[in-house]
Amino acid sequence: MSQIAKPTLSESIRQRRREGYFPVISEVKVRSDKEGELLRGRDPVALACEMARNPVAGISVVTEPTHFGGSLDLLRAVAAAVPLPVLHKDFITTEEQIETSAACGAAAILLITAMLDPARLARLIEVARACGLESLVEAHSLAEIQQITHLPFDLMGINNRDITLFETDDNDVGNTERLAGHCRGGRILISESAIRGAEDVRRAGHCGADAVLVGTAVLQAADTGAFLKQLTSVGWLV
Repeated sequence: MSQIAKPTLSESIRQRRREGYFPVISEVKVRSDKEGELLRGRDPVALACEMARNPVAGISVVTEPTHFGGSLDLLRAVAAAVPLPVLHKDFITTEEQIETSAACGAAAILLITAMLDPARLARLIEVARACGLESLVEAHSLAEIQQITHLPFDLMGINNRDITLFETDDNDVGNTERLAGHCRGGRILISESAIRGAEDVRRAGHCGADAVLVGTAVLQAADTGAFLKQLTSVGWLV
């Protein structure tokens, strides 16, 4: 039996916006150096399905094993279980990792500007496109944004935390507020990390973000569905 084709992450974000929701990408992450264990005994695939029953735009899956406890098996299982586009988050630096992302069912990959020189980043964007994947390219500073503006990627990410510190710093959505105005090219802009509640979503939206990616806060929420409803119900702001 053939499966219904999933939208791209960009398409799904735009669709949620048309429906009046603020687009949220909800994340499955096993643990973090800052917060420790995040699943609390829950099945990660069942949790992803619970997230997908809400009007979110996509599901992010962190596969990095050492600091975040992830695996490619988790990516494969979540992508097969949910009807939404899945973003593969890891420290992706090789063509082979991108090919594996596609084979596991991802719709998009994260590429981190701080980890890649411009030529390498350009090559990985090209490979992702050839594999049918969108590229979310992440920056944490104005210098990084200026370094990547000319590249032909699909989605722009501003990480409110510093991934080179494995997101153990205490930055907040203020980083998106500082940097959003410098993002050019008409790409969808995603505010990533440090989104703790509806007020942070509003702040991100008011300064120009088209979507937010929420990891630790949704995993720590007492009621996953209620928390995601609070975020998506902020509504499209413009």
